[in-house]
Amino acid sequence: MSDPCDAVAVEVAEAARRLLVELERPHSPAAAVGAARDLLDAAETALQAAVDRARAAGQSWRDIGDVLGTSRQAAFQRFGHPVDPRTGAPMTRTVASGAVERATKFLACFTAGRWDEALGYLDDRMRERHDAERLASGWSQMTGMFGSFEGMGEVTPVPVGESTVVDVVLRFEAGEAMAWVRFDHDGRVSGLRLHPAAS
Repeated sequence: MSDPCDAVAVEVAEAARRLLVELERPHSPAAAVGAARDLLDAAETALQAAVDRARAAGQSWRDIGDVLGTSRQAAFQRFGHPVDPRTGAPMTRTVASGAVERATKFLACFTAGRWDEALGYLDDRMRERHDAERLASGWSQMTGMFGSFEGMGEVTPVPVGESTVVDVVLRFEAGEAMAWVRFDHDGRVSGLRLHPAAS
């Protein structure tokens, strides 16, 4: 039986060939965009297959994360195949639409100290437990540990049960931290955690 990775490699090669052909046709730029999208899709499939092969060969998530320039958690969240321990069934990998955009907009308000605007993203339960002072206090602790905020880095959405969690790297002058933002099925922030990034 042939290796499934062989079929993936053929698909990538064919998609790359189609893109080259379309790029040489000056009168069909939209077709080139479509071919580039198909190549991107094929490359994503190839990357998943390569990670699956590396895991089957005994590579750790830390090793894979190092190659990808990310954390082992982010690598697992993107490429792993989690199983529900209660049922033994594969867990859903569907990320709520727009979660990445909502997380980055929410964190842009939060990191800029626009507390009232940030509070508008929270669900009712979170709003009962948080106010501007509590949000400001949490942010103050992070800047006290790491210095001035410099910007956001890698953003990783992860489906977790009925909700979606978005992990966001926060870069400071003296280190990195992680923001963990959970969204409910209505797209409201139902959980927030800030912690130092694992070294």
